[in-house]
Amino acid sequence: MLDITQQTFDRDVIGASREQPVLVDFWAPWCGPCQMLSPLLAALEEELGGRLKVVKLNVDENPDLAARFGVRSIPFVVAFVDGNPADSFVGVLPAEALRRFVDKLVPDAAEIERRKALALIEQGDASAAATALRAALALRPERDDTRFDLASLLLQHNTDAGRLDEAEVVLRGLSAPGRLDPRFGVLSTQLQSQRRAGELPDADTLRSRIAGAPADLQARLDLANLHIAQAQYEPALEQLLAIVERDRAFGDDIGRRTMLSVFGLAADQPQLVSSFRRRLAAALNR
Repeated sequence: MLDITQQTFDRDVIGASREQPVLVDFWAPWCGPCQMLSPLLAALEEELGGRLKVVKLNVDENPDLAARFGVRSIPFVVAFVDGNPADSFVGVLPAEALRRFVDKLVPDAAEIERRKALALIEQGDASAAATALRAALALRPERDDTRFDLASLLLQHNTDAGRLDEAEVVLRGLSAPGRLDPRFGVLSTQLQSQRRAGELPDADTLRSRIAGAPADLQARLDLANLHIAQAQYEPALEQLLAIVERDRAFGDDIGRRTMLSVFGLAADQPQLVSSFRRRLAAALNR
């Protein structure tokens, strides 16, 4: 168990908890129950072998931190996950209760692989991230969040048809509740657009068709799909909105339905989404 101070708290607790749960044991040398709890926590840390970190903070030497977390009685243990306090307890828990407390925090092997993948994505290593997500899915194939993560990664870094096929298989394995999740519609639209992009005329040809026949809604839809496949959401939304304005019934309302999915894909562009939501509402209320 590592002894920490106010100076090392951000590194050894906040930062470290982004990799694995961290238990902060607020204690003092004069506290008898603290002497009982400390070896129990140390044994758990050793047993879990890197899946849990336990640190000790002397409240007498670090009164500001003790006050910050409202420590009124010790031993007081605070669990940190992903940089934030997640749970806590006061006193010495029986071994069984302590195990239950820790089990709620410590990720299983599949979750460890998923967290590893998310860190790799942030580092820009899509290939290694995909490998980690595949490992997570092999361990727990019923987890929809892992399926969404992997399908999204495959579609964002699509370099060959094999990745599209894999993304389709991953999405096909979603549970019934997973298929009701808005992410399913968003990723399905992205998958379909990328599949169609390889079969469609080029963008210039489609623009020429639209210029010569503005009512050619299939050309507009094809051009929108090309833009979606290339993550060019504004021009895609322009074409889809034109479809809604000209013929709401075209393709079983495909213009509006596809716009809703693109709003999900463009969630990191809130101004763009907000603008087209207003324009879509105006078109539907004419």
